[in-house]
Amino acid sequence: MRSIVLSLLIINWLFGQIVHELEAKSLKPTGYDLYFKYCSMCHGKERQGVSAPPLLPQFLRHKSDKELAHIIKYSLPQTLMPKFTFLNDSQIEKIVKYLRSPAGTIHWSKEDIQKSLKKFNNPKKDLGIKNIENVTLVVERGANRVWVMEDEKILDKFPFRNVHGGLKYTLDGKNFYVPTRDGWIGHYSLANGRLEEKIRACVNLRNISLSRDAKYLFATCLLPQMVVVFERKSLKPVKLYPVDGKISALYELYSQDKALFTLRNKPLLYTVDTKTLQFHSQKLDRPIEDFFIDPFEEYIIGTTRHGKDLRVYRLDNLKEAFQAPIEGMPHLFSATYWYKEGKFFFATPHLGKPYITIWQMYDWKLVRKIDVGGDGFFVKTHPQSDYLWVDNGSDQLILVDKERYRLKKLVPRKGKRYIHTEFSGDGKLAYLSIYEPDGDLLVWQTDTFKELKDYPANIPVGKYNFINKNRKFYPRLFGLSIFKEKCWGCHHQTAMAFGPPFAQIAKKRNEGEIIAQILDPEHTYKMLGYRRNSMPAFKLSPKELRSIVDYIKSFKDK
Repeated sequence: MRSIVLSLLIINWLFGQIVHELEAKSLKPTGYDLYFKYCSMCHGKERQGVSAPPLLPQFLRHKSDKELAHIIKYSLPQTLMPKFTFLNDSQIEKIVKYLRSPAGTIHWSKEDIQKSLKKFNNPKKDLGIKNIENVTLVVERGANRVWVMEDEKILDKFPFRNVHGGLKYTLDGKNFYVPTRDGWIGHYSLANGRLEEKIRACVNLRNISLSRDAKYLFATCLLPQMVVVFERKSLKPVKLYPVDGKISALYELYSQDKALFTLRNKPLLYTVDTKTLQFHSQKLDRPIEDFFIDPFEEYIIGTTRHGKDLRVYRLDNLKEAFQAPIEGMPHLFSATYWYKEGKFFFATPHLGKPYITIWQMYDWKLVRKIDVGGDGFFVKTHPQSDYLWVDNGSDQLILVDKERYRLKKLVPRKGKRYIHTEFSGDGKLAYLSIYEPDGDLLVWQTDTFKELKDYPANIPVGKYNFINKNRKFYPRLFGLSIFKEKCWGCHHQTAMAFGPPFAQIAKKRNEGEIIAQILDPEHTYKMLGYRRNSMPAFKLSPKELRSIVDYIKSFKDK
């Protein structure tokens, strides 16, 4: 009996100690406790990165404790990170100290990749897609889910944990791939209407890309630092290429069998032969953190976070073609492009700055800096819209007139943050994200701003239309603008007008005949079977000519 009583006393004492420790811990949480509570959902339990970047010492060594504390409290501009203004200085100091603590080395081998492959046996579905060009994918980040839409209709929804953005289509319109920051890549078949499989390329992934023949899929990784090349159809890893540096992103070319990536912390540009899988590096005069390839694949337009300029390099020899000073790093991945009166333009937001800038391409000059009232994340447009659609970190949608750069302000949902517009391929519909846990995915008519649908959504972010997210189709979009400026008076796309419809021209004429008739109709009309010529000759630049021809050819099967 005495031993039982003694045992009970000991158990009671131990329980009291545990309760005391738990109470003390709750009153005085450690840096790990605070990190786990507020940061781990996005940055991972082991700081390896999930939907947000890794927070390991090697990724933070260029930031002072003061800078890290400021980021935790006030977030980073043009990111999806919330502000933690409710944490006091002591709590933030503990989190920073924990972030400085050592972490183990991250390994992820080809065997790890192969073992991670998971195949699903979901039933096939007929999504009823009528026109792949109007298919748009929506990332519902708060619900870990992807939507498949066509026009204003939702065709499917499927779960995918830690989905963040950067989805990629194959150009045959039959498949798309879903990356996550923690390294997973999912394959969804639009033909079968289902998620087929997923594989983990690495621990922390930057972006994915496809070779132009869709034979290979590329994954750029920050942990470990490498590029993983998959055989796309089987998702079999065929090459792991180690990289000594932080990869910005890898983008494919459509005009040749190449892909490009830069390092954010070293002045190097890598080219990848997407046929032979050979990697080559070339030196630059400074690192490029963010860049895009121009729509005609002749230039790289790049910038750096710590630099104060925008630089343009020729793709063929990497010689600098243009440089201009600018405050605030342009967020070039979120840039948009358009054509007007013989000129090509792009617009971009800027990190931490309440304005966007508009640039003329190919003649390369700054056209205008426009105050939009806050630092947003995206600026988007389409040939069917007269406006640039801009978010500024608030509930406002800022519309910038592309003709005279005048501003118009709309509020999609009062008191709720609007972010990122995407358009249907034909440009008739605009998709807007209300970036809140109790948010919405809104579908508007592009020209009238009339709301057609309101779908409740938990933090909807990126939207990816088949046409608007593939650089291969950018010249065709310019061609629509050229058609509206120069051809609309005599031609219709699919119906007979004064001149034959584009659909008929595309079916009957080869590319050479189309070009000859545009440039020199006085000498080609007889060859094409016309009795007389009433078409004027157009003096178009090579880029204008390619654009209008691409647009005409797009009607071949319509």
